[in-house]
Amino acid sequence: MVKHLYIVDASVAVKWYVPEIYSEAAKRLQNPDYQLQVPKFFLLEFGNVVCKKLRRRDITLELSELMITDVQKVSLHWHPDEPLFPKAFQIANETYRSLYDCLYLSLALAIDGQMVTADLKFYDSLKTGPYANRLLWVEEIPE
Repeated sequence: MVKHLYIVDASVAVKWYVPEIYSEAAKRLQNPDYQLQVPKFFLLEFGNVVCKKLRRRDITLELSELMITDVQKVSLHWHPDEPLFPKAFQIANETYRSLYDCLYLSLALAIDGQMVTADLKFYDSLKTGPYANRLLWVEEIPE
């Protein structure tokens, strides 16, 4: 039985592969009782983060290739971006946040889930507003 619907953004998923701050918290999402959801855009954003880490030499080419291949095998439920776009656009203009980040939040609203992020700037800007109940800081994932 699925207990929670979590929308995972790329800032969290990268931590499944790269040991860095909040990695242990992010790995708690790999609980089989959690249903992980992502917009189709997720793969593009995840790949972009992996490319940046590779260019900065934070990870090896081998690890980057493994990450790109493996994340596509993770049990994620993928949602088309197009139906999420109007609400994401509205949220982005309302909150002055990135349209990319708001796409995840739009999905959380659409499926009655919670967006999990490790993007502190995004989280801090919305944690007390009208979308706070749809937002979860990575360390707040139940154990």
